[in-house]
Amino acid sequence: MESLPVTTKNDHRRGIRSKGIQTSSSSKPSLIMAFFSCVAWLYVAGRLWQDAENRNLLTTLLNNNSAQRPKVLTVEDKLMVLGCRDLERRIVEAEMELTLAKSQGYLKGQPQQNRRLLAVIGVYTGFGSRLKRNVFRGSWMPRGDALKKLEERGVVIRFVIGRSPNQGDSLDRNIDQENRSTKDFMILEGHEEAQEELPKKAKIFFSTAVQNWDADFYVKVDDEINIDLEGLIELLERRRGQDGAYIGCMKSGQVISDDGKQWYEPEWWKFGDEKTYFRHAAGSLVILSKNLAQYININSVSLKTYAFDDTSLGSWMLGIQATYIDDSHLCCSSITQDKVCSIA
Repeated sequence: MESLPVTTKNDHRRGIRSKGIQTSSSSKPSLIMAFFSCVAWLYVAGRLWQDAENRNLLTTLLNNNSAQRPKVLTVEDKLMVLGCRDLERRIVEAEMELTLAKSQGYLKGQPQQNRRLLAVIGVYTGFGSRLKRNVFRGSWMPRGDALKKLEERGVVIRFVIGRSPNQGDSLDRNIDQENRSTKDFMILEGHEEAQEELPKKAKIFFSTAVQNWDADFYVKVDDEINIDLEGLIELLERRRGQDGAYIGCMKSGQVISDDGKQWYEPEWWKFGDEKTYFRHAAGSLVILSKNLAQYININSVSLKTYAFDDTSLGSWMLGIQATYIDDSHLCCSSITQDKVCSIA
């Protein structure tokens, strides 16, 4: 008969020990995992707290920026801004005019000179027209002391010319030398003298003239005509004080659309099916009152030019309150009596 296994006291103790060893060895990884879990939890919690702080900081900055952001301007606000700009421009113009007046001797104690001129007359000329200029100086246009006396009467006359495409070359130097001896030029520093640039020359001439002299009228004259100066002065005296005056020998005419023909207009298609120019003053002699010359000065950057200076000038007058004055005395090529100009 088989005997049953008997567990002795020693065996029981050994079992207890081995079980304790197994329990302690299995609990170590658990403790390590628990430690790393705590560390990971603390790291995640720290990042979440930091992100929350960053969000709060960004929210505060956005709120501050939105409070400083400009509001949408109303029409009244925009008008006020424009009014301030216009006032600033007038102040600058007044300072320029004051500086010019001082440089020309219009000082306190000389009230007889501190008055508006009657007219500034600009005679268009070119680099190759010196002989023609000398003819004018010996006929209708005063020179030397006579030119200064005319200015005392309120009439300024200058030859108007731009600069050479190659600035500083012999063409420019010759004009500078001639001007030093005659002192009767208005040199348009920002204008390149060329036939195709005549419309731009009109803008720069009127802008420069109205900036440099305070006059009732600004007159553009071609160098292809002779002037009855006293007759022109008398005509301007009669018109003195008339604002918005656009004066000349008014005409219209066909728009030439064939390239290569004389008077070709590259933008002929803008003038309608009949291809007819709007009414405008002939380019030989054009007179503008001061406020119209100021309009050109202020808006010169945005004014559209066409192929010719007289039609360009006429287009600028279309959209404003200009008073068209058709004066037959200014039709230089006609046979009208008592004209103030004639073909040279």
